[in-house]
Amino acid sequence: MNEVEITGPEAIAAGRRAAGTTRFRLTVEYDGGPFVGWQRQENGCSIQQCLEEAVFATVQETRTVYGAGRTDAGVHATGQVAHVDIEKAIAPARLMAALNFHLKPNPIAVTQCAVAVGDFHARFSAIGRAYLYRIVNRRAPAVIERGHVWWVVAPLDAASMHRAAQILVGRHDFSTFRASLCQAQSPIKTLDRLDVTREGEEIRIVAEARSFLHHQVRNMVGTLRLVGDGKWSPDDVRAALDARDRAAGGPTAPADGLYLTRVVY
Repeated sequence: MNEVEITGPEAIAAGRRAAGTTRFRLTVEYDGGPFVGWQRQENGCSIQQCLEEAVFATVQETRTVYGAGRTDAGVHATGQVAHVDIEKAIAPARLMAALNFHLKPNPIAVTQCAVAVGDFHARFSAIGRAYLYRIVNRRAPAVIERGHVWWVVAPLDAASMHRAAQILVGRHDFSTFRASLCQAQSPIKTLDRLDVTREGEEIRIVAEARSFLHHQVRNMVGTLRLVGDGKWSPDDVRAALDARDRAAGGPTAPADGLYLTRVVY
């Protein structure tokens, strides 16, 4: 997918669309704690709403901001990608600065901005997504990281969790790890990576795939936690996967520990 980096008038001209607008690609970082999720909802403030209001404050245009992933309430992002079409001529660097000014004091920041050319679409052009789940595994509460990790007191065996995680890698029917309200047409997904590592008191779980089912990562993490504390064996994980039934899986891990870290195009 072609993209013009942050430059001057040439970039804007190259990204000019038939409708007279320029499509900007944004990389967005946010703390999901205060929000109802990425997508606009009637029951509270969303990241999408804050970005759209910042766009209006910047260029006085009512525009939709499209994201690569519709993260749930409480889920964070360090590498969310979004796009927005703007009619007013504005340099990417100036747009990024203005959006960040109008986003204050919300915990949202645009960390990169470029003009996108061709048929780039933040969601539909993506060919991969990466998530990180963080568990602080210790007896003492996670005071500084509260709201940004899952605090688990019981000692977890990260090596056993990793071995069990490899059962889930590949193309499977992930109905066991799918939320009941998931709107995906099919429960079949290809999980490219699911690695579990320990760094001191923190267990880090990295999941990569083209796309995920609703709550899939959090449901896999909740299941792997059962392996980590010795309640389940890897065979139990395989049986849960084969059951194709949400009731056969482990609990849903809290949103606090989940981060959308990267979108691949």
